[in-house]
Amino acid sequence: MQNETNFSIVRFKDGELSRTDDTIVTEFPITIKLNQEEFATLVCTPEYLEEMVIGFLASEHVIKQYDDIDELWIEEGRGFAHVKVRQQPDLIGKFRSKRYVTSCCGMSRQGFYFVNDALTVKRLHHIHLSLTPRNCISLMNSLQLEASTFKRTGGVHNAALCDQNGLVVMRMDIGRHNALDKLYGYCLKNSIPTDNKVLVFSGRISSEILIKASKMGCAVVLSKSAPTELALELASKLGITTVGFIRNQSFNIYTHDWRIQD
Repeated sequence: MQNETNFSIVRFKDGELSRTDDTIVTEFPITIKLNQEEFATLVCTPEYLEEMVIGFLASEHVIKQYDDIDELWIEEGRGFAHVKVRQQPDLIGKFRSKRYVTSCCGMSRQGFYFVNDALTVKRLHHIHLSLTPRNCISLMNSLQLEASTFKRTGGVHNAALCDQNGLVVMRMDIGRHNALDKLYGYCLKNSIPTDNKVLVFSGRISSEILIKASKMGCAVVLSKSAPTELALELASKLGITTVGFIRNQSFNIYTHDWRIQD
């Protein structure tokens, strides 16, 4: 299935209406069947589906490593991902859709909405990764240069895992979370560590994105957009450096600025 399609539109430009074709991103629902039972349905861009499923299951704490999966195959025609895992955690069936509110890492403010988030986030204060301001701007520029689907459609989010030398792997999707799950799945499948990497992201740094970054072990999140208040509260408590509004030659460091040094 293609990621993009042409669609006939009427465009208003320079004071005139004219008919032309526009490039539209494809939206594709896929249902994960875990040990023959429906587990979740994701709406996504139909590429790197296997990586996305792997990353999603790891993020949801269904698996800890790629070898926990006995079988995975995509039935694209019907929109199913069939997954067989060796041992399904007891908490998945009991709590996967249950709202869960607790204090954040022992603090007084509520921070997590799902039980798996509270159980699987990582504190990253100990990761001594450092970047220069030039690194931050260069990594964001690299992401932008590779964002070909966004340039054609304007309808996707882009994300990349990087080190100080540049992009390691980049993925895009209509869903912000899906783009990160594709990165995570790629790394798990190819035995690439994520706990010494930088997450570079095109969209808003929300609390959900921050939690995904924590589960992956990414201690630095760079974005060209803004963070939310809850995301910054979580970042402060979990030891994640957040950098937003990376545009042209400027940016804002919101939390744990000690990792960004001249």
